[in-house]
Amino acid sequence: MRTKFTEAFGVEHPIVQGGMMWVGRAELVAAVANSGALGFLTALTQPTPEDLVAEIARTRELTDKPFGVNLTILPSINPPPYAEYRQAIIDSGIGIVETAGSSPVDHLPHLKDAGIKVIHKCTSVRHAVKAERVGVDAVSIDGFECAGHPGEDDVAGLILIPAATGKLTVPVIASGGIADARGLVAALALGADGVNMGTRFMCTVESPVAHAVKEQIVANTELIFRSLRNTARVATNAVSAEVVDIESRGCEFADIQHLVAGARGRTVFEMGDLDAGIWTAGQSQGLIDDIPTVRELVTRMVAEAESIITGRLVRTVDSRIGAVS
Repeated sequence: MRTKFTEAFGVEHPIVQGGMMWVGRAELVAAVANSGALGFLTALTQPTPEDLVAEIARTRELTDKPFGVNLTILPSINPPPYAEYRQAIIDSGIGIVETAGSSPVDHLPHLKDAGIKVIHKCTSVRHAVKAERVGVDAVSIDGFECAGHPGEDDVAGLILIPAATGKLTVPVIASGGIADARGLVAALALGADGVNMGTRFMCTVESPVAHAVKEQIVANTELIFRSLRNTARVATNAVSAEVVDIESRGCEFADIQHLVAGARGRTVFEMGDLDAGIWTAGQSQGLIDDIPTVRELVTRMVAEAESIITGRLVRTVDSRIGAVS
């Protein structure tokens, strides 16, 4: 399946495993790359820029295919040294970076001077248009169905994807609510050049999260931080319920900071204690009913997408032509 995205970024399949905190590690990213898709290490999962350099080297020991690094720039309890992580990416010879959160404009000159292609994740058309204008090479457009931070406009992918692809000339990656071949075909039909999946890749054999988390992915999700204008979609558990309750009575971030600290979410993923903290999951979990290897997932998804396009959709058109004639 060849698209503007596969051609521009040198990957076999128009499928992306985006950056996920505590999840985007060498084993998963290498497995994604070896399957022919594009995987991203998550820079801030690593405690220091030096640790990121080591994780990049470890990934290269597991694959000789293209992979990238995600650098997410968001409000945090303790802001990390973004410039140092950026330099670690450049010094390691990474060719593709996924930025997310705040505008990448301050980082783009450094990345572009190093010959790095940049995909920026957006949750609105206006931000996507601005990202293209400042020079990114592709845009990942995240519908309201996505895990993590879906923005504040609450626009679902069915509307957001064609609205974005109608305005942009760079390749567009559709994200949010996609977990199988049907989502891939739908995204292509809406004008996208590929898809980004997080929750679906989290629920694979090579994903580094605890098996209990993978099994729980069939549970419901919840929205937190709505009152703080920093909405996040997380799995429903005791902690998320407490956060929502506190928010409903009015609060400042300091009132819930102890509940939502990233280190607590890391404990969930590593130890499998589902109520240790908040952890992100998208609406696509409703489409997930197994835990395959990455290769099995990507191979199945591409084969079924091709079957839908060349089979069911072609028959639909052929039957209409036959009826007219």
